[in-house]
Order: sequence, then structure tokens, then C-alpha cells
Amino acid sequence: MTDLNFHVLFDALPSPYMVLDTELRFVAANPAYLAVTKRRLEDLLGRYLFDMFPDPGENGRRLAASFRRVLDTGQPDTLAYLPYAIALPEAEGGGLSYRYWTCAHTPLPGPNGKTAFILQNTVDVTDIVRSGEDATLPFRQIPETSALIQRAQEASAMKDALAREADAFRRLFQQAPSMIAVLSGPDHEITFANDTLISFLGGRELVGVNVRGGLPDIAAQSFMGWLDDVYRSGTPISGNGVPIRVARPDQNAADHYVDFAFHPIFDEHGAVKGVFVQGMDRTTHVEAEQRQRVLLDELNHRVKNTLANVQSIAKLTLKDSESPAAARAAFEARIMALSHAHELLSRSSWRGADLRAILTRELRPYGANRAQLTGAPVRLAPRAAVAMGMVAHELASNAAKHGALSNGEGRIMADWHLEPDDGGSSLKIAWREAGGPTVGRPERRGFGSRLIRMSLEGELGGTTDMRFDSDGLKCHISIPYEDGLRHEHD
Repeated sequence: MTDLNFHVLFDALPSPYMVLDTELRFVAANPAYLAVTKRRLEDLLGRYLFDMFPDPGENGRRLAASFRRVLDTGQPDTLAYLPYAIALPEAEGGGLSYRYWTCAHTPLPGPNGKTAFILQNTVDVTDIVRSGEDATLPFRQIPETSALIQRAQEASAMKDALAREADAFRRLFQQAPSMIAVLSGPDHEITFANDTLISFLGGRELVGVNVRGGLPDIAAQSFMGWLDDVYRSGTPISGNGVPIRVARPDQNAADHYVDFAFHPIFDEHGAVKGVFVQGMDRTTHVEAEQRQRVLLDELNHRVKNTLANVQSIAKLTLKDSESPAAARAAFEARIMALSHAHELLSRSSWRGADLRAILTRELRPYGANRAQLTGAPVRLAPRAAVAMGMVAHELASNAAKHGALSNGEGRIMADWHLEPDDGGSSLKIAWREAGGPTVGRPERRGFGSRLIRMSLEGELGGTTDMRFDSDGLKCHISIPYEDGLRHEHD
């Protein structure tokens, strides 16, 4: 059998043919095409089609849109009727030759199966159109060829209108804020994926990829089984706040939550041929709900603790007071100290409160020059902040009644630092009073002393060493760093 030379066949074809690459540059043209366009092959090869045959108007846009449809879909496209002017070379007298064409555009795949070239077959129907125009003069019968051209014009106009509508819908889906994909076949090959989905999956190339083999991170999760169920049963499946782990190429794998809906796509016989996928990234919303639940649980816990503190303060204050008036004053002062600690914590959304701010708030009523506070910024977690607020109140109240703040000369000195400890660190606080009246050890331990020990030792697991020296009270406090203390610079 004689081998067929396709180059000879291409050149021998009586109908005009030419070939473009994906950038619409000439790759080949047969003699029939060169004859109808009045061009030489060497003048066309490698040149951009619209540089050689420009038309900035509607017909040029229609031709470009047809090429784009072939490249995007890999399917043939036809322009049944296209008025298109051809610029004549100088050797032919120059100017424009107004012609009418029927164009058929066929995709030619490359080694990877994707469209690499476009084959165009054009038919010059100018003479038929013009003969039809002549036939429309008065008292002349419209010939059959003219009617065919008219129907071609109508069909072309309808096709263009449908193409514009389809392009509008495609852009709508392409730019939609939700994730959209169209899957085909049992392996769920992606035939369409919009910008939102592409971005969600890290900018991966999706069209032409099948989910089962090309997206292993998605296929390994529950979504693969759900897609198979929809394709097999024809029944939609949806879910809200479903966890999904995405292994993006540009970064580490990330956990997300999505709302999704999988709907079957039926062919003309009622059989499932694909799945329409729609999804929404709800990660921010779901995580906000989770944080809200945690905050509500924490709030309930704090309210219970606060009520327990108030109950304890009320019970012991009434038991320890000399009169109802004194009990009321002491109770109100201690509740205010509790309120001050809560106020400082609220300013940081209960992330913590600064130790210096707690001490300053309780010593402020006695004058800014009566206290010297020394130490690096240390933030106390909520539980420790509330406990230290009550301790600072009791120490300041005791100093105002019996110690350095009971006269006009005494001073308070407090300093603190973090110190490494076994398995962690401890916050060391030293409270010293000077310049006040001579003090001695009290005959009995009052509620203030018990509240200090209860807050530091019982609540925080710390230690307290209180010494009533003659020159003033000295109180050394140690609180474990774990579960409650954090240096601002860490």
C-alpha cells in the first residue's frame, strides 16, 4: 500500500484551509487559502492572524470568540455566515475587498491530548450572497441559494446570541463567590472549575484532572465516597461545616470547614453523566462558633467562681466584723477589689492583666507617692489576676489601718521577678512597709490574713511568708508560673 503524503493532500485540497497555533499565529496554509486571500505563504507563517487580517469591529470579535471557544472546550465551532473584509496587497491595488465567508474551526490535539492547533476551513460565499442581493430587486424572484444564505444568517445570529448568553453564564459561574465545579464520568473528571475553587485548592490546575487520581488529598477523605454515591444513585448529598484537609502545593496542609452540595447531572436518557459541585468555605464562621462556645463555657465557669468568691467573702466578713456597719464597709471594699480585677481583665478580653496595674489600682487611693513598684512587665492569667487583686486589696487595707499607710510618712515598696524553678518558673513578689508605726504580731489571725493565704496557697498553689517586724510588715509571695503566668516579652 502506497504511503499517503498528507502534505501533498493538504496542498491539493480545492477548499481553503489554514492552521493556527494556540496564539493564533499561522502554521500552515494551502494554495487555495493563499489564492482567496491574495497572500504568499512566507508572508503568513509565524504572523498573528489579526495583524494580517485586522477587523476591530463586531465581525473580528466574532471570529476571535470562535477561536477561543475551540481552545477552551476542545470542540469544533462553526460560523455559518461571517462578513469579513480582506485587505488587498499593494500588488493587487490595495484597499479592502468585502467578502462573505462560512468558517469551520476544528481543534487539533497535541501529544498531551489538549488542543495545540486550530484547523480552519473557509468557504467564500460572496458571489452567492451578492447574487441573492441582486435577486431581491423589485419583480425578481428570490433564488433558492439566497434563501439558504438568509437561513444561514439567521442561524449564525442565533448561534452568536446563544454563545454570548453562554459566555455570560460562564463568567457568572467563573467569578461566583462560592466554589463551583462540574465533574464528568465515574472517575469525576473536572470539566469546569471556577476561580474560587482553584484558589481554595492552592491554584492547582483542575480542568482535565479526575478527582480520584489527580487530587489524592481530597480523594482520601469522605468526599470521594459521597461523589460516588451521587453518581451511582442520582440522589443529591449535602453537608454543613464538614471538616476538610487541603494539601495546597504552595504551603503546608490546612484544615478547613465547608458547606457543600453534590447534585447529579443527567443526560437526555435520564442516566447520570456527572456531578455538579457547589461549596462554601465556612472555616472562619465555624471557628468563631467554636470560640464562642469556649468563651461561654469559660464565662459560666467564671461566673460560678465569682459567685463562690462573693459568697465566701460575705460569710467570712460578717463573721469577722465587729459591727454591721464595719461588716458592710469591709464587704463593699472587698467586692470593689474583685470588680477592679474583673475590669482590668475585661480590657484585654480576659487574656490577662498586668501585675503593676493590679497593684497600682489598689494603692491609688492612698497617693501616688506612697508606693514604689519595681519589676519587669508581667501579665497574670485571669485566675491569678483575680487572686492577686484580692491579695493587693487586703495588704493595702491592712497597711492603711495598722501599717505604713496609717500615717503621713510611711511608704510601701513592692518588687517582683520571674525565677526559674523545677520544671518551670515562679513569680516572686516582695511587699515591704517602712515609715509607719511600730507593729507587732497580731493576737489573732483576721479574715484578711486568711483571705491572702486562701487566694495564694489554696487557689494558686503558691506560698506566703508574712513577718510582722517592728519597722513594718514584710510579705514574700511565690506563685507557680504554670497555668496562669506569662511574661509579656515571651
